Amino acid sequence: MLNRFSRRTFARLLGSAALAPTALTTVATPALAEVTPSAPAARTFPQGFRWGSATASYQIEGAVNEDGRGPSIWDTFSHTPGKIKNGDTGDVADDHYHRYKDDVKLMKDLGLKTYRFSVAWPRVFPQGTGTPNPKGLDFYNRLVDELLAADIQPYCTLFHWDLPQALEDKGGWQSRDTSEAFANYAGYVAEHLSDRVKYFMTLNEMSSFVSGYASPRHAPGLTLPPAGVNQVRHHAVLAHGLGVQAIRAHAKAGTKVGLAENARAAVPVIETPEHIAAAAKAMRQINAGYLTVIMEGRYTDAYLAHAGADAPKFTDADMKAIGTPLDFIGLNIYTPTYVRADDSHAGFDLVPSPESYPHMMSPWLHVGPEALYWGPKLAAQLWNIKEIYITENGASSTDVLTPDGHVYDSDRVMYLRNYLTQLHRGVAEGVPVRGYFLWSLMDNFEWADGYAYRFGIHYVDFATQKRTPKMSAHFYREVIARNGLA
Repeated sequence: MLNRFSRRTFARLLGSAALAPTALTTVATPALAEVTPSAPAARTFPQGFRWGSATASYQIEGAVNEDGRGPSIWDTFSHTPGKIKNGDTGDVADDHYHRYKDDVKLMKDLGLKTYRFSVAWPRVFPQGTGTPNPKGLDFYNRLVDELLAADIQPYCTLFHWDLPQALEDKGGWQSRDTSEAFANYAGYVAEHLSDRVKYFMTLNEMSSFVSGYASPRHAPGLTLPPAGVNQVRHHAVLAHGLGVQAIRAHAKAGTKVGLAENARAAVPVIETPEHIAAAAKAMRQINAGYLTVIMEGRYTDAYLAHAGADAPKFTDADMKAIGTPLDFIGLNIYTPTYVRADDSHAGFDLVPSPESYPHMMSPWLHVGPEALYWGPKLAAQLWNIKEIYITENGASSTDVLTPDGHVYDSDRVMYLRNYLTQLHRGVAEGVPVRGYFLWSLMDNFEWADGYAYRFGIHYVDFATQKRTPKMSAHFYREVIARNGLA
C-alpha cells in the first residue's frame, strides 16, 4: 500500500481525517506542425480565455548550488537514502536555470498566452530571512523579461514546497515565525517583479506540503501527532493571509493576488437535486482546513468540533489575516471526490472508489472529468468567486519515445479532451473560469516518485536534456489555436 501512497493521495486522506463530517547537450526542439484555426463553433471558449502551462522551481530548475542559492527541504529530503524512487534528486532536473530561453521557445511554439512558474524561496533568501540574494532574484527578472518578449503573460507562484532548510532547522511550518518570514519574502518579490508580473499566487497546494509533517513520504518527512499537524496547517493558511497583505503593501498598483490550492472537487455521484445539494455541503466541509477558512475567515464549527483538543491555536488577528479578500482563486484539479446524499447530520457521504476504478500512470490519479465542472462551479456558488483559474490539471502516462522520435500519449490526449469538455460545459453556463494552466510544460522531478512518472506534454531525455513534443503538445496547440476543443 505504501508504494501506492503519493503526495496527493496522502493530502486527500489527511484532509478527510481532519475534516470528517462527524555537462549536457544543447536542447533540440522539433518544430510543431502548423495549425490552421478552425471556424468558430459551439465548443469554443470566450474570447480572451487564457491558455497556459505550469511548472515549479524545484521540479525543473536544477542548479541547486549556483549563484548563492541556499538548500531547501527537498534538497535534504531527496539526498536522504530511500526517500525518493530510484534515488533521484532535483540537482539537475530539467536544467531550466540554464535553458529557460529554450523553454520559453517551447511555450511560444505552443501558442501559450500565459505561464505559471514558481520562485524558489531559497534562491532569493538563502537563509529564509535576512539579506536577499541579488543573483537569485535576477534569474526571475530574466525569465519574466523573456516571457514578455514572447508575448506570454507571467503568473508567479511564491511557494511551491521548497522551504529553505534554514527555516526548517528552526521548526519550519511548526513555527509561526515561518508564516511571518513568508510574508516578508512575498512582499520583497512582489515589490521587484510587479512592474511586469500582474498575477501572484501565495502558496501552492497547502494540503500537500502540510502532509510532510504527517508522513515520511513528503519533505521534511516528519510524523507529528494530530495537534501538531493542525497547527502546521494553521500556520500555512496564516502565511497565505499575511502574504496577501504583504503583496498588496509592496506591489505596484493593479497587481492581483490569489492562491493555487488543490481543493477537493466534490462531484455528485448522480446529477439529481439531492446529490447535487449534498456535493455542495461536502465541498465546503472537506475543504474546511484550507479553502473554506480562507474564503470565510473562520474555521467551521464541524472542523473545530472534530479536532476537539487537537484544534489549532489561533487569534482573532490570525483569522482576519487568513480571510483577507482575494482577487482570484486558483484550483488545482485532477481527480473527483464522489458524493452522495444521505440522512446523516452532515447530509452527505463520500463514495469510495473500487479497486477497478480507472486511473492514469500515477495510482492516485483517478480519472473523473466532471471534477473540472463541479469543482469550480461549486466553489463559485459557495463563496461568490468572480475570477477562477484552473492552475493545474494534467496526467501522468508511460510515455515511450519511439525510435522515430515520437511519443504517442493518446491516453493523455483523451484525458485532456474529456476534462476540457467538462470545463467548457461550466464556462458555457457562466462559471467564471478565466484560464487554464496545463500541468505540465515538460516532464520533471515528480517529488517522491522522482522521474518515474511523466506529466509533461514535452518528453525530456534527462541524460541529454533534449525536449520532444508529445502528441499531447500537438493537441494542446490545436486547442489554443482554436480557442476551443480539438
